[in-house]
Amino acid sequence: MNYNNLQNIQNALNLGVKNKKIVGASCLVFHDGKERGFWHSGFADVENKKEFSRDTIIRLYSMSKPVTSVAAMILIERGILDFTDEVSQYIPEFADLTVCKDGKIQKSSRPLLIQDLLNMTSGYTYGGNEDEGQKQTSALLSELNQSVLEKNDISTLEVAKRLAKIPVSFEPGTDYQYGLSADIMGAVIEVASGMKYSEFLKKEIFEPLGMNDTGFFVPQEKLNRLAKVYSRYDLSLFTSCNLGIQDKMNVEPAFESGGAGLVSTIDDYMKFCIMLVSKGIYNGKRILQEKTVEYLSRAKLRDNLQKCFDNKMEHWAGYSYANFMRVCVDSGKCASMAAQNNEFGWDGWLGPFMAIDLENKLAFVYFQQMTDTGFSYVSRRCKNIIYSSLLN
Repeated sequence: MNYNNLQNIQNALNLGVKNKKIVGASCLVFHDGKERGFWHSGFADVENKKEFSRDTIIRLYSMSKPVTSVAAMILIERGILDFTDEVSQYIPEFADLTVCKDGKIQKSSRPLLIQDLLNMTSGYTYGGNEDEGQKQTSALLSELNQSVLEKNDISTLEVAKRLAKIPVSFEPGTDYQYGLSADIMGAVIEVASGMKYSEFLKKEIFEPLGMNDTGFFVPQEKLNRLAKVYSRYDLSLFTSCNLGIQDKMNVEPAFESGGAGLVSTIDDYMKFCIMLVSKGIYNGKRILQEKTVEYLSRAKLRDNLQKCFDNKMEHWAGYSYANFMRVCVDSGKCASMAAQNNEFGWDGWLGPFMAIDLENKLAFVYFQQMTDTGFSYVSRRCKNIIYSSLLN
């Protein structure tokens, strides 16, 4: 790798701040067994002039999903879960699954499977107005947001049970739609493991990796390190709840969202990524088996479902999707520089981004806290810089 070229990441971060695309961000690169650079620019808290730094804690939102994927794989490795298990085996309410079809609500012709959750082919969405299922999902999310501010009394399992009563937007396994599947998976993991979801993650992933700043809320003594959230549209402070996730992150939540609930630091999340790029092991502690990580880098949607993904996720051209993550299948079609194939990872609503590349022994993590961004202006530039720095 041309490590001198990596220094352009600083320019990309500075440009993002200057052009008001972000208020602050950081990026960390690990390649061929070593850290190759950390860069940061701007503020985590504009009002108090706190810089974005290595110990800044951010809300991961959908970058929680790769963690939930690994948690599921741990149970699959142990024979506790299987891809073809019916979700109703763990949460009986899903036995009566209904579907929105031809303007009516009908009984689903086939059961919801674990693999449907992992591949976002369950029919569950993040809400909307296109059908009754989306409308009811929006209502549930609104209730969750209100619960966070008041009683904080709707648990992870209760959310899944409530979703089981909501009709899905299509028959499971027949279409792709990004949505609440990972939140249902968190509840499945609770039942299958016999542990609270946060306890399972702590025991099986966070403690072995030394991810001491990662969890579903921020303890009082660390709150001064939590980044503020800013609006993408006018850079104003954003303080609302979203997807049942609190803004202040200062209370242990009843709802531990497997799809969006975690907070972390860039060093903590890089430990998770190093474990993956090292094929399941970190500092002598094995989290996943080597072949499991290789599977994560190769899994993809069936051809008919790939067409659905391509139509709905045009910005991820060149990628497929499986196990709550994108997987590169044709780098020539990608809208950013990418590995020849099998690079995998995900991003989040507030703009954090991660990528794992087994072939090039590369992992990188990018952090920011800006609404409605995902993989966008600055993270795209960082990814291009990193991949253009790789040597033959």
